[in-house]
Amino acid sequence: MAEGPPRPIRTFGRVTARPIKPRQAALMTSLLPSLVTPPGPFDPLALAPGAGEVWLEIGFGGGEHLAAQAARRSDVLILGAEPFLNGVASALRHIQDLGVGNVRLHAGDARALMGALPASCLDRLFVLFPDPWPKRRHAKRRLVQTEFIQDAARVLKSGARLRFVTDWADYADWTLARFLGSPAFAWTARAADDWRRAPADHVPTRYEQKRLGDCAPVWLEFERL
Repeated sequence: MAEGPPRPIRTFGRVTARPIKPRQAALMTSLLPSLVTPPGPFDPLALAPGAGEVWLEIGFGGGEHLAAQAARRSDVLILGAEPFLNGVASALRHIQDLGVGNVRLHAGDARALMGALPASCLDRLFVLFPDPWPKRRHAKRRLVQTEFIQDAARVLKSGARLRFVTDWADYADWTLARFLGSPAFAWTARAADDWRRAPADHVPTRYEQKRLGDCAPVWLEFERL
């Protein structure tokens, strides 16, 4: 029997951790079906013809940042990918509370969502506090790998921005080294405050406020060339 293609290494931990609260469970049934991304290749602008831009947040956690950005920018379609079902359920609560409809969600691996997108369709991409996999033997599970950078380069427009944030020093160094090694991206920092201070448009996340890493958040912004 022929073997299929190798499965990609998981870049995230557990999919569920605790029972989903009743209100959020109800939203998983009533609201989520209207917000899910299509199962195959699709043009994101076909989901929101009036949108001026398309953004993607990878690993949106509890959804605070995603929903708040959508509320601020009703002219933008924001795609979100999150494999953690408790996070998806939490995001639905924020989406309902803020009354935003310019979001579409993928409850699964972000790489599958990126693979379904056409080339040069994204204006912004956020990767905020991804799983750091701090042990050396687990580093291959980190989201940021050469293949991910190539995928990001494919879906981002020329001049589009990618924001990566981590509170693990080694992951910041790891990510910076790999993006600097890519001819498709340029690091936008001009002074130390550019990576030490949160950008003006940032929305704090629940994870960020827990301060679970080994350093203050490092803010890395890259431009697609």
